This record gives sequence, structure tokens and C-alpha cells, in this order.
Amino acid sequence: MTAPATPTPPTQADRTDTLRVLICDEMNPGNLEHDGFQIDYQGNMDRAETLRRLPDYDALITRSRTKVDRELIDAAGPRLKVIGRGGVGVDNIDLDYASLRGLLVLNAPESNNVSAAELAVMHLMAAARGLTRSDSLTRAGQWDRKYLGLELKDRTLGIVGLGRIGSIVADRAQGLRMNVVAFDPYVPDSKFERLGVTRAATLDDLLAQVDAITVHTPLTDETRGMIGAEQLARLKKGAVAVNAARGGIIDEQALVDALHSGHLFAAGVDVFVDEPPTPDHIFLHAPNLGITAHLGANTVEAQARVGAEIVSRVLDALHGDVSKGAVNAPALDAKTMEALGGYLTLGEKLGRVLSQLLPGAHDVEVTFRGEFPADPAPVVTSVLVGYLSGSTDETPNMINARALARERGVNIAIREEGDSPDYQTEVIVKVTGGDGHKERTRTVGGTVFGRSPRLTRLRDFRVELEPDGYILIASNQDKPGAVAKLSTLLGSWGVNIAGMALGRAEKGGQALFTLTLDDALTPGQLAQVRELDVIDSAYLVRA
Repeated sequence: MTAPATPTPPTQADRTDTLRVLICDEMNPGNLEHDGFQIDYQGNMDRAETLRRLPDYDALITRSRTKVDRELIDAAGPRLKVIGRGGVGVDNIDLDYASLRGLLVLNAPESNNVSAAELAVMHLMAAARGLTRSDSLTRAGQWDRKYLGLELKDRTLGIVGLGRIGSIVADRAQGLRMNVVAFDPYVPDSKFERLGVTRAATLDDLLAQVDAITVHTPLTDETRGMIGAEQLARLKKGAVAVNAARGGIIDEQALVDALHSGHLFAAGVDVFVDEPPTPDHIFLHAPNLGITAHLGANTVEAQARVGAEIVSRVLDALHGDVSKGAVNAPALDAKTMEALGGYLTLGEKLGRVLSQLLPGAHDVEVTFRGEFPADPAPVVTSVLVGYLSGSTDETPNMINARALARERGVNIAIREEGDSPDYQTEVIVKVTGGDGHKERTRTVGGTVFGRSPRLTRLRDFRVELEPDGYILIASNQDKPGAVAKLSTLLGSWGVNIAGMALGRAEKGGQALFTLTLDDALTPGQLAQVRELDVIDSAYLVRA
């Protein structure tokens, strides 16, 4: 069976004297004169014309209008190497098939950052001054001049997610003389210090001290509904809430309920869970709620930037620089994939586990023990892919992970040791982070049996289990009864144990055991596990 192709950055051997780029959708591409390139721009090119012309080009650039499906990819033929999508999403591109055919797919998500941040600040100001309320009453013939809004000066803004957009919001809010507090466990302390933003240790810590909240995180399983009824209730009465990031990060029903009850002064949203909203959507009839139609990227300047940026990235990619904007996986030749495939999966899983045990680390150290079937350097990148997953505005992959890590101030160290005392090969990853006063480290390790990854180390304990699904990591004193009590508790909830591994430092001393579970535990269930008298600590991670 022939392995599927992987996206391959063009090499010198792939190039002709002039590299040709076709832009088939409306955009502002900026300068089209670049040495060594012929860039042909025809906005709103019809599909038949695109199909006919595409075989003569090395790269295709689109917006959302053109469907880059199997038909289009097959019609392109062997010359096409790169597909660029102006903007954030790639929903119009058959990403799996493009990857299968070895095509590199790029986008330009950060071109919209300033526009998205300014829209969030606009919603914040509009909510504080009652713009939506006053506008609707005035249009209805009611001249209400008794309404009292809120000044933002000297109030405290809480930002959930201090990535690119959240950082711009912080800067603009400071310009309004607001105090800014942020919660982002994935961002190092150095960035908070550089921005002059106070770090909240937990989300609850942030909620308790702010007058307004705005969210700027990716939508993941972790962030979906992260601001619900319980979290909104922790805000001060009369607070303001803004969601101009992704629909569902602030629970829609909880937001409306908090507005109706008067606990929230006002709110602003630019995003819905389902877009466009239906005529009976609860937001459309909620009091003191400003609404825009997902307009974060819609400014003249952003649209100009996105065109020029995607052209620049496509040209860089055609010259072999794929460090910016890559959406799909990079090229690894078939021989390397065959040799390292299991280790790449292992590296990503180790990184993902560590991201949950110690987010926001500033140092990542990867140690290779033993003789690997190929140069294991790509495994370092796969570790970063796992560690950064769900914590950045961009989706990390084997192309962009190192650049994203550098952007977050993560130092990467690689060590090689001659052999492993217990396994033929072993990958050990240690991350270090902290608040400058108390540094913490977390260590995990693993190996590969055939092509199947195994966890072999958690902290200083030896374990052996498949890193799959949900893993409950518990420590206790090495005494009888701990596993039995925990198993009984899990059984009472109907949670099935799929696998178990035990480890201890010494007889009668500290012990650690891990349980692989078929289902996740709720925060309340995890709290009950920690309350067991035989448990010292417990963490739930997803591999």
C-alpha cells in the first residue's frame, strides 16, 4: 500500500525560472510585481475558467467564494504546490484531500487582529454607555435623558485569553485608563510584565475583581461554555460582558438570564453559536445587549492587509519558507514517516498531557535515550504541537509549532543520551514554568512498541500504559486500599476503567497510579476523588 503524500514545501528542483500565482477571488492583493514571480489577479473568476487555467500555476490564492474541492485539486495537476486562503478559516478548502495530494495550505489569520480587537473595545464602550438601549428607545420616539451609563476610567477590565487579539485589547483599554487583569495559563509571565497586565491565577480570581470581562480564546472543548451561569454570577453586580471571539465561549442562555435579572449592566456580542441567528434567537430580544453580525474582520484596512499578507506568505512558501500561516501538516518523506510515525504520535501526546499538567511553561526540554530508527528531531516539533494545542489563536502543526513557541517565549532544549535503562528508546519531556517566585516542573516520558505509543514515566515514577482517552493521575502513600476505594467511587458513577498502571518510589513511600477512563469526570467528581482520605493529589488529563 502506498502511503499518502504529505504537503511538501517547494524545493529548488521544483522551480521553473518564473513561478506563477493565480488569484481568483476579490481581494486587495497589494503589489503584484515581485522578481521571479508572475502573479495574475482576476477577482470573481468563474469556476470553468479557474479549472481551465489552474494547471499552469504553482500556487492558487482564494477567499471564501471559490470551493477548492477534489475536482479543482485534481484539475490543477502536478505543478500546483501551494494554496493560500486570505483570512482565517479554510472551510472552502478540502484540507484532507489537499494534504493527501501533497499541497501546502496557508492562511493569514492575524491580519484581522487590530480590527477584531477594536470591535471588542467598541462593544465594551457601547455597553457601558447604553448605546443599544438609547438607540432603540430614541427610534421608538422615547427621549430618555435620565439613563445613567458607566465611565470606564479607573474600572478594571478582565481579559480571558492574552493572545494576539487579547493583547491589543489590553493596550487599548489601558489607553482608556482602565486597569487590566488577564487570565491565560498558556502565556508566560514575561508577556504580562511587558504589557503591564496583572495576572489572575485562576478564572475565578479574575471574575471576582473585574468590572467588565471580554473573552479572546480559541473555541475548544476546554473553552466552550467556560463562562456560564456560575461564572457570570461571580462577577460584580452591574458588570459588563463582551464576546467578540467565538460563539459559545460565553454561554448564550446564561448571558441572557444575567441581563434579564439585572446582574449584568449590559453586554455586547459579535458572534453566535449558530450563524446567522434565527428570527427567534434569544439574543434578539434580550435587554441591554448590543449585537453585530460577526464583523470583527470587516474593515477596509483588515481586508487590505489580508490580501497583501496571504500573497507574501504564498511567495515565501514557494521559496521554501513555510514558517508562517501553514494550516496542514508539513512534508516528511515517506521513509522518515515510516521510521518515526509512532514517535511523532507519542511526542504530540506527551506534549498534550504536559499542557494540562503545567500550562504556560517557559522551558521545554526533550531528552532522547537510545538509538532511534531515524533522526528524532521532528519529534521535538510534535511535542510542541501537542503542548500548544488549544492555547493559541492559530492551530499548531509541524510547520508552525516552533515559531508559535518562540512567539510565546518558550525556550527549547534538546538532549541526547546513549541508552535507556529500561527501554530500547525513550523520549522524556520536561517543562518548567512558574510565577517567578515558585518554579514548577513536570516530566513525562514514553516509548513506542511497534507503532503504538506508551507512557513510561510520570514525574519520577515508572508507569506503562497506552496514552489514550482520559487518564486519571493520582498520588498516595503506598498503603493498601487506595485503588479499591477509588475504583468503588468511580463505579458508583458508572465510569469504566479501561486500564491501570502503578508505580512507587519505594516501599511504603509515595506511590502513583494512573487509570485510563472511558469517560471524563466532572469538576465535582474530580473534587470528590481528591477528598478521599487515601488520595494526596489527583489530576485528569486527556491524551
